[in-house]
Order: sequence, then C-alpha cells, then structure tokens
Amino acid sequence: MRICVFGAGSVGGYLAGFLAEGGAEVSVVVRGAHLAAIRANGLTVETPERTIHPKIVATDDPASLPPQDVVLVTTKAPALPAVARGIAPLLGPDTSVAFVNNGIPWWYFHAHGGALDGRQLPALDPEGTLWRIVTPERAVGGIFWPACSVPAPGVVRLLTGAGRGTVFGRPDGRETPALQALADAFRAGDLPVTLSPDIRTLIWQKLAFNLSAGPMCVLTETPVKDTHTEVALVECSRRMVAEAQAIAAAMGVTIEMDMEQVVKTNTVLAHRPSILQDLQAGRPMEVDALYSVPLEMARLVGVPTPTLDLLVSLIKVKARERGLYGG
Repeated sequence: MRICVFGAGSVGGYLAGFLAEGGAEVSVVVRGAHLAAIRANGLTVETPERTIHPKIVATDDPASLPPQDVVLVTTKAPALPAVARGIAPLLGPDTSVAFVNNGIPWWYFHAHGGALDGRQLPALDPEGTLWRIVTPERAVGGIFWPACSVPAPGVVRLLTGAGRGTVFGRPDGRETPALQALADAFRAGDLPVTLSPDIRTLIWQKLAFNLSAGPMCVLTETPVKDTHTEVALVECSRRMVAEAQAIAAAMGVTIEMDMEQVVKTNTVLAHRPSILQDLQAGRPMEVDALYSVPLEMARLVGVPTPTLDLLVSLIKVKARERGLYGG
C-alpha cells in the first residue's frame, strides 16, 4: 500500500515510521531541518519499548511523488491551506485523504444531514481550496490519542498513550474497502486502530476533553495539572466542558463524559497541550479549529457559551500579541 504522510512532525513521523515497519510503501512531505536530517540520517522513531529506523522517502515537493492510495495529513490546522495547494499531485482517482487533526475538521458538515448539511467553514478552509481540490468525498476523519514529540530533527519520540491509538471514520459513516485497507496497514505496523461509524461524536469527545484545561493552560502557560490547583479553576473547567456538551447536543451529538474522572485526570496530568507548545515555540496556533469554530457553531444553534467566550477572547489577544494568530 502506498501511503504519503503530509507533515511528518511528531504525530506524522511516528505513524510513518511504524507504517513503513509494517510493509507499507511510505513517503513523507516535510520541510526544513526535519527534512534535512531525515535525508541525511533517516528517520528515527523512539518508543519506551524500542527504537526503529524505518525506510521512507522524504521530500518537500509533493509533485516528486506518484499518486498515493492514502494521504495522511497530520499538519496543524493553520497549515491546511498550504496542504490544499500542494496535495493535488498525490491524488489518484481512488485516493483517500485522512485528516488527523485537532478540533473541528474542515469537512465537518459534509454528509451531516439537516439544515447545516454541506456548510463550509471558511475559518478552516479560507478559499474553499480543500473542499474543491481534496473534495469532502475523499475525506476521512482521524483522531490520534498518543502524545509524541520531536526532540531533535529527524527524531520522533512516543511519550504516552500508545494503547489508545488512532480512530478513523468517514463523514458519511460508511466503512469502505479503502478505509479497511488503511486500518489493515495500521495493524500490520503494530499501530492500534479503530474504525468508527460515528466519527463526529468522537471528535466532540476529544474536543470537550481538550477544552477542560487547554484554554487555561494557554493563558497561564502551565501544564494541565497546574490549572487544577485552585477551586475556581476546577469550576471553570466544569463550565467549559458543560458548554462544549451543550454545543454538541445542539448539533445532534451526545457526549458521555465522567466529569469527576476528567477532574481527577487533569489534577495529575503533567502534559502541556499542543496549542500551548505552539505558543511557547512561536508557532502558529490552532485557535480556530479548537476554539473559534466551535463557538461559531454555538452561534449557529443559539447556545450560550459565556465561559468559553471570555477565555477564547483572551487567548486571541495573547496569540495576536505574539504574532501567532491573525484571525
């Protein structure tokens, strides 16, 4: 199976490495020091159990690669317009494009049903380029749970959460032969994978969990556990989750969450959310996918979100001041 990972940073590099170990013909589209290191020394993927040095092709020019069976897009949301402009050479007639991203995806309302069916999200796809070039019919939603990092160019490290793996699902809920083939490639690479007929519910579940601490982490620039050291902050977490659940419910999605377990987890979680990592590294932040678009959806369905409105507004001010967000 021919698989291209577009944006092989921490998540993409980890997946690319183990897909190649499982026998897939893997290429990666990557830039800068990471590309130079992979070309010079190959890709290294470290896990607590072992280190692998998979054989992959690395390039910064998608046109140098042949059409793929699957393209895995693992870039952050701010990079998606650039992905849209470069992805065309990788697309054959039957190529699937799986987006393993945080927050609400650009294709969310494709095959959604109801009054919002087919609605586009300009904040995530400003010129409709993804909708036009990739097309939502090719799209596969992906949720990746493990935490990974890039400790040095050309090196990807799995930190935690390998067992939860990746979940894939099409917007229309169908399990196609192409989707099953992708899952088989993951299993061949010893990557835990699940196929879901209801990917939107899982997207909202992960988003609600991210909202339980993420905004406070960005504003305080501290790990998750430090945002749960004050009673008022724990109550803030509860309100943010409740608002996320209300938006999802108005969209027809029921999120089952044990809030006491969420609080318990957050009290000990030393992880810094990826959006905080981006802030502190001076990289463009996923403000729209994680925050702005969910609130836009709240306005569409008339759901009040006073807590999220305040915190997200403060985050936007902070991100703009650092030059990391232009919305």
